[in-house]
Amino acid sequence: MTLNRIVIAEDFQDHGAALIEAALNFDQVQAPLIGTGDRNVIKRIDIGGMSLAVKSFKQPNLINRLVYRYWRKSKAHRSYLYAQRLFDLGIGTPKPVAFMESYSCGGIHRSFYFSLNVAADYTFRDLIHQPELAHRDAILKAFTEFTFDLHQKGVLFQDHSPGNTLIKMSGTQPTFYLVDLNRMTFKSLTKSERIKNFARLTPLREMVDKMSDTYAGLAQWPTQELRQQMWRVTEEFQYRFHRKRRLKKKFLFWRKKTD
Repeated sequence: MTLNRIVIAEDFQDHGAALIEAALNFDQVQAPLIGTGDRNVIKRIDIGGMSLAVKSFKQPNLINRLVYRYWRKSKAHRSYLYAQRLFDLGIGTPKPVAFMESYSCGGIHRSFYFSLNVAADYTFRDLIHQPELAHRDAILKAFTEFTFDLHQKGVLFQDHSPGNTLIKMSGTQPTFYLVDLNRMTFKSLTKSERIKNFARLTPLREMVDKMSDTYAGLAQWPTQELRQQMWRVTEEFQYRFHRKRRLKKKFLFWRKKTD
């Protein structure tokens, strides 16, 4: 594999050779995995005394290989740019380090995104599955305030879902870090867009109600009305999500046999 595009943040230029080597040897590097690696593979790799999260994106289909090469920025490129923009806005995300791309047959072949690794205590998903989690309500309130700040600064995080917010605790105080950044829009958000941005976070009514109450207070919107609106978009998402899973199970059953 040849790396045809290498972009390294200024603060990490001194580690350029080691970063390039990590990408070139990514498949062979024996390093702990972050997450399940079902689609993209993320490894925790130590370089120069730093703990990095190195993400290798799944090779896109034939059409997208050409699209990401000539017409649209790759997922790795977008992750890097969006992380830099979040940093500039004072929004938590692991610090961006580099991105690299490899091309073949006129299209993109491999792409990698490097960031500092955040040793998180939880993700938002833990708030769903651990109702007795210490300081859960306070964390949920702080997360809603974090999301309100995100919206106020003109950030629409389109993958605002349970696994994409890391939570690091300092005593009882949470700090939030957004990950999986390649789908974002930066603009002034409408009320409808703000409400829909909560739809994928949790299927639990009690969590939706608590977030609704906090957000309503911050935005100075009617609380009961917002409760109803946020729960409606949550139900609509859950219906689509489970319908899609049922259809996949019904019509793509053969995939299990060919894995």
